[in-house]
Amino acid sequence: MSKSVFGSIRQLPSGRYQVRYQNDGLTFAAPSTFATKADANAWLSEVQTDIRKHVWIDPDAGSMTFRTYADQWLDDRVDLRPGTASLYRILLDKWLHPFVGDVALAAMTPELWRRWHTKACASKPGSVQPGKAYKLAHSILNTAVDDRRIIVNCCVVKGAAKDTSPERPTASIVQIDALADAIDREYRALVLLGAYCSLRFGEAAGLRRRHVDILHGTITIEGQAVELADGSVIFGAPKTKAGLRTVAMPRNVRADIEAHLSEYVDPDPEALLFTAPRGGPLRRGKFRFIWLRACKSVGVTGLHFHDLRGSGATLAATQGATPAELMHRLGHSSVTAAMRYQHATIERDRAVSDAMSDAIDRARAAALAEADATPEPATIGSIR
Repeated sequence: MSKSVFGSIRQLPSGRYQVRYQNDGLTFAAPSTFATKADANAWLSEVQTDIRKHVWIDPDAGSMTFRTYADQWLDDRVDLRPGTASLYRILLDKWLHPFVGDVALAAMTPELWRRWHTKACASKPGSVQPGKAYKLAHSILNTAVDDRRIIVNCCVVKGAAKDTSPERPTASIVQIDALADAIDREYRALVLLGAYCSLRFGEAAGLRRRHVDILHGTITIEGQAVELADGSVIFGAPKTKAGLRTVAMPRNVRADIEAHLSEYVDPDPEALLFTAPRGGPLRRGKFRFIWLRACKSVGVTGLHFHDLRGSGATLAATQGATPAELMHRLGHSSVTAAMRYQHATIERDRAVSDAMSDAIDRARAAALAEADATPEPATIGSIR
């Protein structure tokens, strides 16, 4: 056996060489034996260099499984919005833990993550969830590197971080109006606001009476309803800082909103504009059946409620809204330096909504004229 102040090398009866070394008063063994003494010396020298450079990692640190470390990571993220934390929990439980949860951090390899990504994408073609799960795993393992549990982040799959959502359909004014007519009456205003004010479902579900200004024709979005993984609903801040905004309603939908307030909303300023059929906050899952029933009744297929938002944005764009004005109306954050020099205002937004109103009037008039001239009732074409 050869010894040094740092470590020792001894030959085993098998003829191979075993290495032990010390650090911070503790003794560690090399993860494997070596065929030659020269190989053992070279490995021991590398470890000594790593310790001297303060880049050495305790070989036992990476023995923690991904499941244990990821769950701990999520518990420690008290900075996350409740909705984000709930999404991360779903991504972990559905997309990551079943495949890699029981693998030790130090045992993970790029090949393992490539295979996981291929399997995840194949399990639900076209879904953006595998991309979101990949980005979450990559972020978690970056923290594991910072915590000195692993040397490098091996969760690296080329192209996996891209959210390749298929292009969503848009609805015409005639189709939007048909859906508003067909849906349960207490949700007519929800369809109109979702389309013509480009609201997210959570934003609409979080609206209260005090957010509606009929006199000035505006809707103020200052929060959103967030449905957590356990089915409970909480009310939090908008998705982004830009989400806090005031949007002008097209003048020809204000009467519908006013009628909704009168018929379905309690006088209390904090009363929700939209509630579940049996009371309480409106949940996306429950509303989905109501939405699909309305779509079926007018022959519209493949249209999600969220597609109304894009339909309204398309309408605003065709009426001359600038990119900055669209970003204001949609509650999007600025993504280019040029946008910093463009300022959307409520006055200009009102002008955009007025132009939208004119387009809505023209489309409705044309539809009525066509209906009067045609013996058979007009049908709404399917959106595919």
